[in-house]
Amino acid sequence: MASVTIYDVAARAGVSIKTVSRVMNKEPNVRPAMRDRVLQAAGELGYSPNLSARSLAGSRSFVIAVFVDAALTIDHWRSERGADYLSRIQLGATLECREAGYHLLIELIDHEGPQVRQEVAALLAALKPDGVILTPPSSDNAVVLELLDKAGTPHVRVGPERAEGLGPRVHMDDVAAAREMTEHLIGLGHRRIGFIIGEPRYGASQARREGYLAAMAAHDLPVSDGWVRQGDFTFQSGMAEAKALLALPDRPTAIFASNDDMALGCVAAIAEAGLMTPGDVSVAGFDDSPSARFSRPQLTTVRQPVAEMSSVAAKLLITRAKTNEPADRPQDLLLPFELIHRASTAPPPR
Repeated sequence: MASVTIYDVAARAGVSIKTVSRVMNKEPNVRPAMRDRVLQAAGELGYSPNLSARSLAGSRSFVIAVFVDAALTIDHWRSERGADYLSRIQLGATLECREAGYHLLIELIDHEGPQVRQEVAALLAALKPDGVILTPPSSDNAVVLELLDKAGTPHVRVGPERAEGLGPRVHMDDVAAAREMTEHLIGLGHRRIGFIIGEPRYGASQARREGYLAAMAAHDLPVSDGWVRQGDFTFQSGMAEAKALLALPDRPTAIFASNDDMALGCVAAIAEAGLMTPGDVSVAGFDDSPSARFSRPQLTTVRQPVAEMSSVAAKLLITRAKTNEPADRPQDLLLPFELIHRASTAPPPR
């Protein structure tokens, strides 16, 4: 049986093939009645547009690529952070792409590998994407940004550390979020608050440390030596650094970890030491991953709008592809975070 073509749909609907193409590509300025007629004809015939044919017919590839850190994905895939972060990035962008008739491709980038320049150049040449969503640390990687600019490929930087750079930037205020969480702990009566920094390659790690220190300074609370520990976003590092904090003679009555995985490691270390969360030591995290909601006690944390950021990024790229807007037009979009109060934080013990 011969496959159904765009000509068959046009004949069934009684319109031109150009009209069918405009409807299938979800282009504007098509009358609703005409759009319905074309979609009805396509449905009756079982027609779906071919991605390769659409690409050949115009300058668009109908592909949006997402550059994801290979180290994060491989090393942390079994952790909540790795799996949840990637799934939320994928969900937000996929919904936007599906609505516009685009395909989303996840590409792993080894930022520390010697072949990063060749790897990114080969991906751009093979995929010819209409746009690229850059997640940390790609959003701050000079080599990646240089290659995208050289190729004229539109890109949106999600959660970059630096504000400067070509193209739109979609982010949340990590400094303000960490400061607000620290203020929450101070408001409960805590004066000795430990902090665990995240993976140092990510700009958000230092931004969250900055917010913690700003809140402590605003309340004239000293930060003793040893209260700020270096983690790497994993449960194991959170547990190890919490043990170090609990061993201090002036141990903190609260610990704020830069992500939920490390915060849950803190809860485990507190329990192993024969203490209670939050009765003896309060714990707060960052991300609002599924584990934060299902842990015991449920974790007080910061909800960052990961899916929303990737959705906005995809929408910006699709709009630019349709309108042929300049790829380097700067734009700064700040999305709100939310402080989630749960059972892992309480006033300090008397």
